[in-house]
Amino acid sequence: RNIMNVMINKYDKMLVNGKPGDITTLKEMTKQFITPNPNDEKAPETEVKEIELLGNVLMSKGVVSLKNDRGTSYLMYISVQNELARAFNEMKDEMSMKYFGQHFADLTDEDKINAINKAVPVRISEAEPEEY
Repeated sequence: RNIMNVMINKYDKMLVNGKPGDITTLKEMTKQFITPNPNDEKAPETEVKEIELLGNVLMSKGVVSLKNDRGTSYLMYISVQNELARAFNEMKDEMSMKYFGQHFADLTDEDKINAINKAVPVRISEAEPEEY
């Protein structure tokens, strides 16, 4: 429930939670997964944390697990990494706009940047490449 498994094989085919995945939908799937949804028992667990400057924030306990095998192309690997990063960056940007009225990239106050980073931690676990 708390882990979204992304696997890429040596043919650059992707599986997301055991089902065929597509690079074009990976960012939105990731955002949906890491967005706290306490009313959905299939969604990752949530917790409320008090974060300075933000107050009490509902956070997902979700982790994205990325696995690729040794034959995965570098291009596919980087494409997947980029989509995952975009998902987390968009979440940070949305939170920054909500709390501070500024895009995350435009924040200059270190305390505000740290607050957003605590509220939207990048939880990506990467396994060593293996053969599937």
